[in-house]
Amino acid sequence: MSPQAPIFIEVAGNSNLLYLPLFYLLPESMMAKCPTLRALPRKVREIMYDESMRAIVESDQFLNEIMDAVAALVFPHFGFRGWKEHYSGDSPMWKLSYALPIWAKALNAEISWDLQTLFLIPHTTAIPFFNPDYIKDLMGRVAKRGIAKEDWQPILDVLKEMPCDEDFENRDTNVRKDFLRKWYHTRSKQVKAVSLEACMEDEGHGIYEIEDKSGSFEERVVGEDFCQRFKVRLSEKDMKILELRMEGFTYEEIAKKLGYKNHSGVIKRIRAITKEFVKYEEKQRQ
Repeated sequence: MSPQAPIFIEVAGNSNLLYLPLFYLLPESMMAKCPTLRALPRKVREIMYDESMRAIVESDQFLNEIMDAVAALVFPHFGFRGWKEHYSGDSPMWKLSYALPIWAKALNAEISWDLQTLFLIPHTTAIPFFNPDYIKDLMGRVAKRGIAKEDWQPILDVLKEMPCDEDFENRDTNVRKDFLRKWYHTRSKQVKAVSLEACMEDEGHGIYEIEDKSGSFEERVVGEDFCQRFKVRLSEKDMKILELRMEGFTYEEIAKKLGYKNHSGVIKRIRAITKEFVKYEEKQRQ
């Protein structure tokens, strides 16, 4: 086939070739960190007519490098502080930044730049590196379009209010537990006082069921006097800590209110209260 002839190549829907438009928009400064991408020619047809080049594009190395590069370009436009490396790979905004199909479609919708457009470029023409400022502005528009198209903005707005990446890790962490407790108690902007008895009797809203996963708390409490008897075992300060936590205050806020030097002291008391309750409960069962 002559290089001057039109290109008629069937491209599978999951082919990495679909990400070549994104590749040719990467700034030259990024290529130093991407050895696989750097090995590709700037003439599209040299890739399409060379099986070894096409094999590189279809490789996992190409996919990994193009995902890292594109994610680095779109993430700053999500409105979060810092770089994507400051967040966990389990964070939703991290995963969104790596969603290549979204950005490829948004790029085409923004400037009509897709694989077919590349095929129309004369075979003798090498695609130049674009101006970094142009790329930054363009990817900002692409990110905005992609987020709007997929209706991600409400999700990103919520994530900005909960910036701790540990909330989204698969493993069970204390930070995740804190998030779950606060979420169920402070969906309203107004803090509403909740009695200890109500918190303990309301399944799914107390502190203890987070620590003990053997069953619902409601099934373990056999009478109203059960909670009352446990209350009298707590010091006034521990009782206040527990009530403030049930109201949705953070460890840092509780520490300031009660005069602790830092929040670690509050965490230790919460753990001590939990252990005391477990012991008390087990004793009552005997």
